[in-house]
Amino acid sequence: MRVTTPSLEPSHLKLVMFDWDGTLMDSTERIVSSFQNAMRTLSLPVLSPESIMAIIGLGLPEAADALFPELDLAAQKRLAQVYQQYYFELDPTPMRLYDGAEDLLADLAARGFWLSVATGKSRRGLNEVLESTGLGRYFFATRCAEETLSKPDPLMLRELMFEAQAEPAQCLMVGDTQFDLDMARHARVPAVGVTHGAHGHEALAASQPVALVDDLYALAAWMRPFELQPL
Repeated sequence: MRVTTPSLEPSHLKLVMFDWDGTLMDSTERIVSSFQNAMRTLSLPVLSPESIMAIIGLGLPEAADALFPELDLAAQKRLAQVYQQYYFELDPTPMRLYDGAEDLLADLAARGFWLSVATGKSRRGLNEVLESTGLGRYFFATRCAEETLSKPDPLMLRELMFEAQAEPAQCLMVGDTQFDLDMARHARVPAVGVTHGAHGHEALAASQPVALVDDLYALAAWMRPFELQPL
């Protein structure tokens, strides 16, 4: 079934749903490094950064399966466990918010928009970064893949829309991967692709977002005309 690209009227926006890794936080290198270290530890072929970046955005079980579909479920679970050990405890690769992230969220919140996170991260991972960055105060709700269904299934967006009592035409999804944009399209939610993350301009354009921006400053400028005015 062909899913058409939804449109967005600036005067109708109520709820903005953000991906986390590669969208608000520059964490791609940590994810790649942790997966590669896990592969070495388990004597698996060490895949290229590009191969790993291609699966960023999926839930962890889905990512392990996409990377090594030939492994049985137990081996995929072990890969996921060792990856998490590196990501949370052993890998020193730094992570930081993208420039303009907090200013963008503060501006949107001050203008009355409802903000949320829809991520493939684990709940532990999301809670840690929300606390360490201090950004948790901006989000009325968050969803992690382990609590619902992995992207590109639209369930997590539908759950957030239900909590906000918002219709798809009142919403916007912001993400850096095709999984984000395809999830939004299947939920009939307009989406913006940010090209500074895991998937590049060409890949994001194939998922038919309403806009592509290079960074969060450009996103802030693009959203400047938007007003909180429910349908």
